[in-house]
Amino acid sequence: MRKKINSYSLPPWVRQIRHASAQVIIPITVFQAIRTIIFPTTFDVLLLGILIFFACAFHLEWL
Repeated sequence: MRKKINSYSLPPWVRQIRHASAQVIIPITVFQAIRTIIFPTTFDVLLLGILIFFACAFHLEWL
């Protein structure tokens, strides 16, 4: 069983990067989804999948 990381034990700059990433990931994912609908390439679909994973991970606090 993996031990949950306490976010308060992290350095302040790491917490700031995590917070900024959580705010930026949703607009980037929406933009990528629109781009994938218009120009569907394999790279765009894979990148959209990765972005959706990170958005879910930030939302569920896995990262």
